[in-house]
Amino acid sequence: MLTAYDATFAAVADAAGVECILVGDSLGMVCQGLSSTVGVSLETMRHHTECVANGLRRSQATAWLIGDLPFGSYHESKEQALRSAVVLMQAGAHMVKLEGGGWTTETVRFLVERGIPVCAHLGLTPQTVHALGGYRVQGKTDESAAVLRREASALQDAGASMLVLEMVPAALSGELTQQLTRCPTIGIGAGNGTSGQVLVLHDMLGMNLGKMPKFVHNFMEDAHSVRGAMEAYVHAVKDGSFPVNATHAW
Repeated sequence: MLTAYDATFAAVADAAGVECILVGDSLGMVCQGLSSTVGVSLETMRHHTECVANGLRRSQATAWLIGDLPFGSYHESKEQALRSAVVLMQAGAHMVKLEGGGWTTETVRFLVERGIPVCAHLGLTPQTVHALGGYRVQGKTDESAAVLRREASALQDAGASMLVLEMVPAALSGELTQQLTRCPTIGIGAGNGTSGQVLVLHDMLGMNLGKMPKFVHNFMEDAHSVRGAMEAYVHAVKDGSFPVNATHAW
């Protein structure tokens, strides 16, 4: 999985063998220059999701398209979440992603029962980074690890079809991947024991306005083109050479 925010990069990613494309609210930082994802609007997500969907459609792509539900677009009620999800699905998304466990479980169930596939997201959840005390590894203590185990199981039982694990210790990510028999896990800064991996497109191409996360590898260093870098990323994920099986701090 890679993020993409426009038609051309989405088509190139698909041609390079990227199986899932995430229109992430990370666009707030890499495209809009914001300091976090909190300021991204639903209309902005709709626009970029539509752009990516158009690019995949024109190239007759096969990649699975996921759209991020931005901060404030699903927090008020399950009905608000449904309205927001409909906006992204009508823009071309095949699935929506939302962050957090606990209270989100019933929202996931509500969406899935209405035919909307959902990708959940645990660990470091950027929309609530201030409440988490910054960009820090999550699940390091026995207590916090137990919470992640409970929340992951509850999200699977609610019908989540996929689960992103961000900045979670590698051993715990591997354990959760084994625990969730019906819900593949996608890691970012969570070791190589997950079912798959995701990176922000700009990070893996070596372009970042801020501090580059330590778990990121610049795949452009040894590539002759953007497509070549993406192909190298796909190959490294599939053969297990990326990432190294460790969790780093940002």
